[in-house]
Amino acid sequence: MGKIGATEIILILLVVILLFGGRKIPELFKGIGQGIKEFKKSSKYDADEEKEKEKVQ
Repeated sequence: MGKIGATEIILILLVVILLFGGRKIPELFKGIGQGIKEFKKSSKYDADEEKEKEKVQ
């Protein structure tokens, strides 16, 4: 398999636009962004919690 070039990326973007429509794409990316934000928040919380546990011991 070769590398993904500009032609393939453009083709993928066109397919996404056809499947979801122009209006749904911003909502899709907004949802993805919120998911990433929540994931980072929870992973930071877990790291902070581990530090507190180490201090107690």
